Amino acid sequence: MAASSAPSPAPAFSVGAPSHLITEIAAKLGIPAEALEPYGRFKAKLPLRLIDPAKAARAKLILVSAVTPTPAGEGKTTTSIGLADGLSELGKRAVVVLREPSLGPVFGMKGGATGGGKARVVPHDDINLHFNGDFPAVEKAHNLLAALIDNQLQKKKDNLGLDPLTIRWKRVFDMNDRALRKMVIGLGGRGSGIPRETGFDITAASEVMAILCFAQSYADLKAKLGGIFVGFTHDKRPVYARDIHAHGAMAALLKNALLPNLVQTLEGTPAIIHGGPFGNIAQGTNTILATRMGLSLADYAVTEAGFGFDLGGEKFLDLKCRASGLWPDALALVATIRALKYQGGVPVKELLAPNADAIRRGFANLEKHIENAKFFGIAPVVVVNRFPPDLTEEAALLHSLCSAIGVPCVVSDHFGKGGEGAREAAAALVEAAASPKKKPRFAYELTETVEEKIMALATRIYGAGCVEFGPKARADIKTIADLGLSGLPLCMAKTQYSFSDKPALLGRPAGFTFTVREIEIAAGAGFLIPIAGEIMRMPGLPEVPSAEHIDIDDDGNILGLT
Repeated sequence: MAASSAPSPAPAFSVGAPSHLITEIAAKLGIPAEALEPYGRFKAKLPLRLIDPAKAARAKLILVSAVTPTPAGEGKTTTSIGLADGLSELGKRAVVVLREPSLGPVFGMKGGATGGGKARVVPHDDINLHFNGDFPAVEKAHNLLAALIDNQLQKKKDNLGLDPLTIRWKRVFDMNDRALRKMVIGLGGRGSGIPRETGFDITAASEVMAILCFAQSYADLKAKLGGIFVGFTHDKRPVYARDIHAHGAMAALLKNALLPNLVQTLEGTPAIIHGGPFGNIAQGTNTILATRMGLSLADYAVTEAGFGFDLGGEKFLDLKCRASGLWPDALALVATIRALKYQGGVPVKELLAPNADAIRRGFANLEKHIENAKFFGIAPVVVVNRFPPDLTEEAALLHSLCSAIGVPCVVSDHFGKGGEGAREAAAALVEAAASPKKKPRFAYELTETVEEKIMALATRIYGAGCVEFGPKARADIKTIADLGLSGLPLCMAKTQYSFSDKPALLGRPAGFTFTVREIEIAAGAGFLIPIAGEIMRMPGLPEVPSAEHIDIDDDGNILGLT
């Protein structure tokens, strides 16, 4: 650990343009130019034939997760990019594999999602805005099913008798817009449809997005789309997307979206960016195809899971790895000094002030994530994402706290120094990945009941004392059993800001009651979604959204996109 070196000053530079043509980036991965499907000079789609299971089995997969998110930010994406650049600095053939940004956060409060400082993926503007059309394709496929559902209600021939009151499929829109959350459609008479209550979710929350991230071929994509549960007929028979013949056309709309996207970091390290599901509603990881592609083309693939390890990390292992057979060789658990102070009870405005006691208190949060990682049989490396105001004494304290429980802790200054600043962290992960890979261990078995699976997650991973099921959840469990779907894994929807279902419970709460109010069915994606607390599927814009500061000049340059 380089705790004695002074932190870097905040860099003063623009985001920067790509340093290499996409054909040059592809060449680093051994891909000939004619194998690419270029989208201009700096972006390309990768054909699925480049996935090589034998090569993928020999490569090392590094998972990046983090402590519980805080308003100060932790920087998983920035760290993932920095680690890939750090591996390149060490002479390793590396690739970073990430999710795509949603326009909601881009124009809302978070801004862009391409990293920060000197650890970024480029072309920054293109990646944040529509990126190769994947999000629009998901949106169109989702809304095609919605249109076909409403059309089914009006059919005179081949009418399935779908009960409008049981339809669970909303529409989606890739923008934060609270006015679309609840609405009544079909007004204006019989010719305008059947009036019913519905609404919009944001595109990243779509089951189609979750399916895209799990599909492993066009045939698999089509089958999963056909398995989307729509609702019931008036005589209580289940209706799926395949019953209204929607899945073929939906898959056609997703033809190009199924192909992973190749770009680069500021330092010219290859980057594969594909898929973008929410981390607190869906699985929060990039596509299985993108991860397999990265492992097929490089010796080290660095990939990220959404939010803290209790959400993104657990879902990566229990959902993505269970579905794909993948398993990480090493885990980077990202922490910041500011995040630990916040978990220790320090208000956001006071996080820059020295506070060793708060770090000690907040360390309990990190320690629980470490314990969870070890439960899955993975030994983590704590990577401290250095911010310029951080004090070396506080970094040294965190190092000693980690050492006391036998966990490596490395400070990484990728934000300020790029790959050079991440060399030590990258080397620690190379060492960790060299250990023999352990047999996968999951938080629960698929043969357990739905209640038992939820109990396992709540007590083993979150630290709850008990679980309460609301009346709607109890009814949903019966419906799930009647449909023969009790054997599906879980994709827990809860707050990302706490181990519990209550955002205000910081640090490491224990013995709390975890309340599940309902359970949604994502049969196409292949999982159930227990809902704990209030989960926002269509966010609203803040009082001063990022969109107010974004512009374009006469030369076509995008301005103000962070």
